[in-house]
Amino acid sequence: MIVRNIAQQTYNNKYVVYEKQIISAPNFIKNNMIIAPKNKKNGIFALENGHIFGLMIKYLKRKIDADLLEWKNAENRKPLLLRGARQVGKSSAVRELGRKFDNFLEINFENKDHAGAKRIFERHSDPQLICDELSAIYETSIIKGQTLLFLDEIQSCSDAISSLRYFYEQMPELHVIAAGSLLEFALQKIPSYAVGRIRSMYMYPFSFEEFLWAMERSILLEKLNLASSQNPLSEEIHRKLTELFLRFVVIGGMPEVVSKYASGGSLYDCQNTLDELMETLSNDFAKYKQRVPAIRLEEVFAAIIAQTGQKFTYTKVAASANQLQIKESIELLKMAGLVYAATHSSANGLPLAAETNPRYRKFMILDTGIYQRFLRLDLTNLLLDEKIEQINKGALAEMFVGIELVKSQNNRLPAELYYWQREKEGSAAEIDYVIQQGQNIVPIEVKAGTKGTMQSMFLFLAEKQRQSGIRCSMENFGEFQNIKIYPLFATGKIK
Repeated sequence: MIVRNIAQQTYNNKYVVYEKQIISAPNFIKNNMIIAPKNKKNGIFALENGHIFGLMIKYLKRKIDADLLEWKNAENRKPLLLRGARQVGKSSAVRELGRKFDNFLEINFENKDHAGAKRIFERHSDPQLICDELSAIYETSIIKGQTLLFLDEIQSCSDAISSLRYFYEQMPELHVIAAGSLLEFALQKIPSYAVGRIRSMYMYPFSFEEFLWAMERSILLEKLNLASSQNPLSEEIHRKLTELFLRFVVIGGMPEVVSKYASGGSLYDCQNTLDELMETLSNDFAKYKQRVPAIRLEEVFAAIIAQTGQKFTYTKVAASANQLQIKESIELLKMAGLVYAATHSSANGLPLAAETNPRYRKFMILDTGIYQRFLRLDLTNLLLDEKIEQINKGALAEMFVGIELVKSQNNRLPAELYYWQREKEGSAAEIDYVIQQGQNIVPIEVKAGTKGTMQSMFLFLAEKQRQSGIRCSMENFGEFQNIKIYPLFATGKIK
């Protein structure tokens, strides 16, 4: 059966073109759709009047979906600004939300076909005039309460960013979402763009929990959610989750890679896709800022990867880089969502941000898949022996925990990570992460294996007069004295 390449009714002329292909049985029909079996390409084929139309990539559930739906149904709603790095799934999540509206109009300001929309925003600030002209040009009704207006890559149109305040003030009933991968750079140039008149939401690559959703392992996820230090997993469930966790560490959480793996792609296929993503990220460096050469950004990015799991040292960057350029490059990489920082905190009280020392910082990139592919790590021990501690001296495990902690934070605020260290001769100590739980400060120590002393943990608890800590390792859930043990793959359960 031959597939034709049209699916316009789904996303208002926003569709992906695929080569013609043959669908083989068994497929099954549901809600006027033919859904490919698990061992075939993971996709949905639109069915109309007995004809099969183009493949639409199956949407993989994300945690942010519930927050977007809550925003849709809220009575007092502000225009939404969806923020995050390139290719973490922002546009896909908004399009999925668009299926819940009668009408959905997507404007991409980097698309030449939407140049007319950019001129509309340049000419008008009145939301009604903007909507009237957009509706006429794109032949889509824009009706309050029934239409989702999606302004993608909005960083390419500063007038559209400025217009968000007017949508809030003059047309609050209309659902408006804006997104952009280099949005933070544009917002710097518009310091008072819409403070108090828009709501931000931050998005990241797939978490391990979302990966389990994508792999349709709901039973395993249910067992994981029910487990605790007092109620550990069975040996068999722990083994299965460990195996999936190690695969997830290899492929990472970038949606394109997760989708490929979930649809039956091999690890080799995923490695190739990661190479393509790395090339895309590298090409983006030229867009960030003129006063920092792209080569400098590449050098700093490489230095951050090389120093993962340790305090960042400027002198270990390329000799040709001066400290000012390095600092500027780090800030640009952070703004682009490619790098997360863990800042030293004295952790004497709350908030943790009150006693930080920005001279002591550790950095990590946004994804373990990109990390391992960049370093071309030998994955033999990880995949065959299921040992993560031998991969880059355990830095991969510490990085994974940090990234999962970022993804589990409140997505309305920029994520923050803190760690603690004491550089004292004869009594040096370091806690990988410190977090706030309620009114308590809780230290987290990461162990890449199943063994290891916790001298720093007990020293911290005694010095700070704290009651308990958390150890993340390859072990099952459990307790050791006043230390709760979490498997590495359960980091997302630590709130």
